[in-house]
Amino acid sequence: MLARPWARPLARTLRGIGARCYWTQISDLPAPVLNYKAIAQDAEAHARNFDIRKSLVPEDAVQSIVSLRARRVELKRQSEEAARQRKKVTDQIKKNPGDPEVKKAALEGKVLKERLVEVTAQLEDVENRLLSLALRLPNDTHPDVPVGPESAAKLLSEHGPPLTEASPQRDHVTIANALKLLDLDSGRLVTGSSWYYLVNEGALLEMALTNYAMSLAVKRGFTPVMTPDVIRADAAQRCGFQPRDPDGASQMYHIAPDNEVGTSGHADLILAGTAEIPLAGMFAGQTFKPKELPRKVVGLGHAFRAEAGAGGADTRGLYRVHQFTKLELFAVTPADESEATMEEFRSLQTEIFEGLGLTFRVLDMPTEELGASAYRKYDMEAWMPGRGKWGEISSTSNCTDYQSRRLHIRYQTNEHGLHPETKKPWTVTTSHFAHTLNGTAVAVPRLIVALLENGAVLNDAGEAVALNLPKALLPFWVNGLDRGIIRWI
Repeated sequence: MLARPWARPLARTLRGIGARCYWTQISDLPAPVLNYKAIAQDAEAHARNFDIRKSLVPEDAVQSIVSLRARRVELKRQSEEAARQRKKVTDQIKKNPGDPEVKKAALEGKVLKERLVEVTAQLEDVENRLLSLALRLPNDTHPDVPVGPESAAKLLSEHGPPLTEASPQRDHVTIANALKLLDLDSGRLVTGSSWYYLVNEGALLEMALTNYAMSLAVKRGFTPVMTPDVIRADAAQRCGFQPRDPDGASQMYHIAPDNEVGTSGHADLILAGTAEIPLAGMFAGQTFKPKELPRKVVGLGHAFRAEAGAGGADTRGLYRVHQFTKLELFAVTPADESEATMEEFRSLQTEIFEGLGLTFRVLDMPTEELGASAYRKYDMEAWMPGRGKWGEISSTSNCTDYQSRRLHIRYQTNEHGLHPETKKPWTVTTSHFAHTLNGTAVAVPRLIVALLENGAVLNDAGEAVALNLPKALLPFWVNGLDRGIIRWI
């Protein structure tokens, strides 16, 4: 792996989680390197892409980018010409200090300097506006992705036993309360709604699930990582985390600065919405040599979602909560390997959920369900009979070079041949932006919902008296607590 390549910290970088973007001094990373040329060359296709994804970007975003790019090209030309003329005048003064024309040349040099300062300021403003607008655009879309809302998702495969009959008696909150696995009242008292305590076997189940999935990922060559839960807002922005709400509401918890709510903190820090962000950040600013890719990591962290339960949707129990433990898969690959790696992620996720004995399906998600960074996304949904419907338990996304352009993750390729002039052996090294992928190995609360609703043992009165759990978790179970409610199947 090569050293992080930038020469000096960038004075300004994009801040803000949401639709509004502005510049401030914060990051050690250079500005994102976006492909304005590709947008300008096929403006119509890009405009359609934003439309089918229902992206929160201005209607004239593409034309604005095209116009700003043209203006930038012109200002660069003017800047280079002014700099060339000024250098010419400066050289003339240095060579002929006693020449009577020096005074006139000095005045001309002063005018050129002022012109250069003016053009540079205009260029800087245009570049900031161009970058701020372009950073709000989503990734391109894979041609096979279905177009439309969630209902347009394409079924790719189905797995597991036949569906358990839907029944309100299999509601996971009712089961968890009967078996004393969950304490929502204390969570509500200590923190608020959609916060919770897992207790007794509920707590042990979380640990078993993460260790079980971690073991399968490590066997497949993933490097285990424990990630930080606090990250810079800039890192989330560069990974493409933007709200999908029309009002631009933040999905992130921001840590309050010293002068707010009497707490001590740092204004540009947030709680991670997913371990994907710190995992991506591990590779920021790195250039990989040939044969060093792919790099695959599996990270355990906590996910914090400020919008959980918004609008009253799926707010009961553990299905949609503000904090949960999450085991995340992440990979950096060459451009021509990302689609194969996405299928590898899907295979590993399938192995994890089949081992848990769940009934689940894999969907190719449609355009309106893609996050800003996703080129393509698969969702895995488990059958949850207590809820009477399918519920998402996992996803995997190919982000192509969307994140790597913002995080400066590159790799090199070498082409060997003969020098066109000397005809001697010659190697040409080219730098490319890598592709990144992410996928959920375990989102603990959703899996607990599925395991409780499918595995609960009910008595004749329809009350939960025990819980069937897959033997795949047994090697990862902490012994010592035996209330006689767990049955291994």
